[in-house]
Amino acid sequence: MAAGHSFSTTDWCAIEPVVHPGESGEARWRTKSIGALRLRVVEYTPGYVADHWCSRGHVLLVLKGELRTELNDGRVLMLRAGQSYEVATDQEAHRSSSTTGATLFIVD
Repeated sequence: MAAGHSFSTTDWCAIEPVVHPGESGEARWRTKSIGALRLRVVEYTPGYVADHWCSRGHVLLVLKGELRTELNDGRVLMLRAGQSYEVATDQEAHRSSSTTGATLFIVD
């Protein structure tokens, strides 16, 4: 946690989502920043495909649905509710999609 940050709670439903269109579908981000730390609840609509490759580090937990993550070396990972991935910045670039839709909790 960010240095000097005291205990806090978050009502994620009270944070207005910001829509990020994908190559298809959209991602709806609810974001809270604590110092340099970014916390997000992200909802992918069914049929979402990211329009970019990401090289930022994340800890990502699937809360609902199914997430397909493609790595730049060709590997493809399928994650379901209760599964996570962890990747450092500038390691494996990755791109996400979801045929059914997904809700994620992401820390980066």
